[in-house]
Amino acid sequence: MPIGAAALGEAKTGKGKRALLKRAPKEVEDGKRAILLCGGKASNTVQEALRDFQLLLRGRGQRLTRKNENVKPFDVGGETELEFFAQRNDCSLFLLGSHSKKRPHNLVLGRFFDGHLYDMVEVGIETFTSFYDMKKENKPKPHLGGKPMFAFAGEGFENDPQLKQLRLILLDMFHGENVSKINLKGLDSVLLCTAMEDGRVLFKHCAVVLKKSGTRVPNVKLEEIGPCMTLRVRRAREALPSMAKEAHRVPKGIKPKKVKNVTDDPVMGKRGRLYVPQQDFDSIVYKKMKGMKRERREAAAAASDAKREASPVEG
Repeated sequence: MPIGAAALGEAKTGKGKRALLKRAPKEVEDGKRAILLCGGKASNTVQEALRDFQLLLRGRGQRLTRKNENVKPFDVGGETELEFFAQRNDCSLFLLGSHSKKRPHNLVLGRFFDGHLYDMVEVGIETFTSFYDMKKENKPKPHLGGKPMFAFAGEGFENDPQLKQLRLILLDMFHGENVSKINLKGLDSVLLCTAMEDGRVLFKHCAVVLKKSGTRVPNVKLEEIGPCMTLRVRRAREALPSMAKEAHRVPKGIKPKKVKNVTDDPVMGKRGRLYVPQQDFDSIVYKKMKGMKRERREAAAAASDAKREASPVEG
């Protein structure tokens, strides 16, 4: 998580300097970590959901067990304590669970930038099935270091601004480390999100099971292992335009250098353009071929016949 120089402060020891250097902004950031905590009140459903989300984060989630009555990110000044927890635990994502009569089984998912709250989406849990409630023999579990695959179905993720924001937050939360290569066995699970017409979102976690098929290519099947829940978006807050502009800025060190006469097409791929100088066909020396010799003989014979016809006939 990028943190400004003012927020980092100064260190007096070598260990402190190394810790601050580790948290300093980088051209290529490390994998994002998330902080999971509860508000003043939290139902059993919310606590089980936070426990399952921590399992899905695969070691990149920091769970805080104490209640936090002052953490109310949608209220003015209610995000101060939340930002403090994020900076102390070096987390750029958060998942806050709460429960009240007005908003039962409530979850708030959000992101930080430069140590400050960036954006967030509030959802309500209508139905929930925990990972531990699905009792199956030899049920696969998410492996440490594996990467989940994502599938977003429904027009809502393309047309509804709140659902589009929820999709971006979910992708950031479960993306993990940036890698250039990955073992296919590391793709061990799929997160399925379906946007319904009534505004609800079906969230399912399925394991990828490879079964024998008699050939080199195995049969791929999806097995639902939980958590599975039905969510409804209640409210959302977008990022400030100035903060969004700063967050989308790409450092000069990792900007791809522009190559002349080379374009990337989504259909044809990488395409290049070549410039050939103008050619003078009159100065080109052609190779003498047999066909050309035959044409010359025929032309000479035709000329001699025409000359013979034009000459006077002796009487």
